[in-house]
Amino acid sequence: MISIAGRPIGSGHPPYVVAEMSGNHNGSLAQALAIVDAVAASGAHALKLQTYRADTLTVDCDGPAFRIGEGHELWGGEHLYQLYERAHTPWEWHEPIFERAREHGLTAFSSPFDPTAVELLEKLGTPAYKIASSEIVDLPLIRLAASTGKPLIISTGMASAGEIEAAVTAAREAGCAQLAVLSCTASYPASPAESNLRALPLLAALTGEVVGVSDHTPGLGAALAAVALGACLIEKHVTTSRAEGGVDAAFSLEPGELLALVVESERAWRSLGDPVIGPRPSEREGLRFRRSLHVVRDVRAGEQVTPGNVRSIRPAGGLPPEAAAQVMGRRFTRDVAFGTPLTWDHV
Repeated sequence: MISIAGRPIGSGHPPYVVAEMSGNHNGSLAQALAIVDAVAASGAHALKLQTYRADTLTVDCDGPAFRIGEGHELWGGEHLYQLYERAHTPWEWHEPIFERAREHGLTAFSSPFDPTAVELLEKLGTPAYKIASSEIVDLPLIRLAASTGKPLIISTGMASAGEIEAAVTAAREAGCAQLAVLSCTASYPASPAESNLRALPLLAALTGEVVGVSDHTPGLGAALAAVALGACLIEKHVTTSRAEGGVDAAFSLEPGELLALVVESERAWRSLGDPVIGPRPSEREGLRFRRSLHVVRDVRAGEQVTPGNVRSIRPAGGLPPEAAAQVMGRRFTRDVAFGTPLTWDHV
């Protein structure tokens, strides 16, 4: 188990839902604050930002290696620097966004992408850090974030088992005592068919840490399925409206969907229960209304048992329905009133 801002995260607690703003603010601080308000109203547990500038991620070079492939569903052919310029959250916005979240009692933290981002987030009192999938190979960045003593979440999109192990080891050796590792398919949007959620127990066994999912698929299905396979933390991108567009709007949840995720992920977690087979406490009343053999009209001693006077009906209390073949044709040993549960003493 780990804890972020006093909220425990682990298998013994409902899933921790993190709403990722990303670049869905569309370059407007007002829109960014509206997303904060919507996340808080949904009941999600945390808001997450991404702290970078175009210059901290890449350089303004227009060579082929610095362009996204033409076939990309959302950003095909875009120049990396220009995409990051459009999508980044200006550093001067971080403080008002964090403050708005605090006003709502909403936890806010971020993904840093270089040491200057960690410096900024430390000044803002971030309660946790998230390492993005592409940065899992940046072990110096992981060590720096881990050295703050804050809980650390590492996303594993594109990573091999060896890269995951190296990142986890780097975090631990740098002093991280609270670590969560997220399964992720780092494509945008991601196909549910590539989620491979059955690997979640494997990820937990490999790392020995709390596991969750950073989900880029449309809708809620993959995230809810992940809960059944052990996900303790769910991260989803959010927007106020997909129709308004935005860098990640196509695979982001709208406020009503985020609310549904919060409610349904907790419901899914509660439904897991214990690995037992047998009647549940809430079924005890139902046990009284199983079928059994009853006398269905007044009979006299000596009468023959027939389908006309003994039937399998509800409630329980009489011989099991399977006994019907054994009692048919026998004689009643006494007078029996209509509605009496049939026992062996009666025949």
